[in-house]
Amino acid sequence: MERRARTYRGALALLLAGGILITGCGAPDSGERSTADHATGNGGPAGGRQPAPAQQEDGASAVEEGDARESAAPDYLSTFALDVDTASYGYARRTLGDGQLPAPDTVRPEEFVNSFRQGYKAPEGNGFSVSVDGAKPGAGAADWSLVRVGLATRPASDAGERPPAALTFVVDISGSMAEPGRLDLAKTSLGILADELRDDDSVSLVTFSGEAETRLPMTRLRGNRTKVRDAIEELEPADSTNVAAGVQQGYDEAVEGHRKGATNRVVLLSDALANTGETEADAILERIADAREEYGITLFGVGVGSDYGDALMEQLTNKGDGNTTYIADETQARKVFVDQLPAHVELRARDAKAQVAFDRETVAQFELIGYENRKVADEDFRDDSVDGGEVGPGHTVTALYAVKLREGASGHVATATVRWLDPKTRKAHEETGSVRTGAIDGKLWGGDSARLQVTAVAAYFADTLRGGDLAGTPSLGELADRAKALASSTEDSSVAKLATAIEQADRISDGGGDEPPGGGAEGEVG
Repeated sequence: MERRARTYRGALALLLAGGILITGCGAPDSGERSTADHATGNGGPAGGRQPAPAQQEDGASAVEEGDARESAAPDYLSTFALDVDTASYGYARRTLGDGQLPAPDTVRPEEFVNSFRQGYKAPEGNGFSVSVDGAKPGAGAADWSLVRVGLATRPASDAGERPPAALTFVVDISGSMAEPGRLDLAKTSLGILADELRDDDSVSLVTFSGEAETRLPMTRLRGNRTKVRDAIEELEPADSTNVAAGVQQGYDEAVEGHRKGATNRVVLLSDALANTGETEADAILERIADAREEYGITLFGVGVGSDYGDALMEQLTNKGDGNTTYIADETQARKVFVDQLPAHVELRARDAKAQVAFDRETVAQFELIGYENRKVADEDFRDDSVDGGEVGPGHTVTALYAVKLREGASGHVATATVRWLDPKTRKAHEETGSVRTGAIDGKLWGGDSARLQVTAVAAYFADTLRGGDLAGTPSLGELADRAKALASSTEDSSVAKLATAIEQADRISDGGGDEPPGGGAEGEVG
């Protein structure tokens, strides 16, 4: 059966001064309230909520399976499944380019942040490196710091290093895919990917509209590239969108053509506008649960189209042991299927989770920016039957926190631990990193870390688009100026595109024809 994270479902709506929350994904609190938490005008909790007892610190860098050590106190823990998705940012850029603001519920800050290079040091082995740093954003948030938890896997050194891939392409050919930038882009993307794959890789092709059909069984590319290309070129749009039929047929083909020792993955290319058959992610995933569990087949979702079923695609990949991205043009397709190919066809880690333990002696309040859909109960961090995230080579995962230190606090601030399963052996591993007050009290803007500033701009931009109120958030105009300066200093074209997106949002917000960020318009998801 499908593994599901047992997420904390209690009330987590404690409004604090400055718009910051105390995050807690675990059990109810106990213990006495500190005088700092009693302060009515300084962000104290409402309703008599009490912080948990002091945390137990655990600085070990590795844990054997079955280790039963206690976690830190629940109220000072933040636990979530890793997420390498970038679709939210890609779709937001497409929407802004079309002259509209993205619907707030399609904006996920972690996917904005994870769309940019971070420069974390890679580990020597096949696990993760853990970096923790931060800085003070200043104006409007004098008492706050941004703390960045960075996780990175080692890139693939060359194409021959990865195991062979067995990929089942599941392609939406419904009527809605006839719009320019949908099926034509999906066909271009598949052609690019087919050219980039190795001779010892295998592919199969499934299409779906009202029903699903296998166009090509699992076929080794050696000697068959023309056959694969011909099958792709023959694709034409049909009628309705039965995503469930396509996914099930795709997994059936993936099981039929399963290759031991290979990376077996289903690649779903769709606008995810399901209107026939099962249209809910849970019901679709239930139909292919046995294939996922027994064969370890993962799902890679590639979204296309101006109208895009963001929620369905995100749920399918988050709960279906995979990740998703969004492409709007051939340039982005080449980035995904050429530059980032190893990261999408190989795994470094399965069911990866992170847990950040904040020190109650130094930290008064904190908020994880984003990851709302990826939260995991604190007590499930070391339960390896609970679903986490899948991470490939060369991926980075960033979690950004707004943190308020206690007055005069000095010393340890937080310890971040990442836990994952080896994709082959399923053995559990952990790695940790920590940060102290001296490493997070420098100035953010104009500081030494340009990449941290890019991270902050992306996070603030996303939070503004979804109507958030993070303390110290600059205006869209200020964010655009900072992004342009960072694009110049880093010589990074992706940061220049971020600046353009922010400028577009600023113009739309001021134009009067669209609802400003955080306004009442729901927008269209798909």
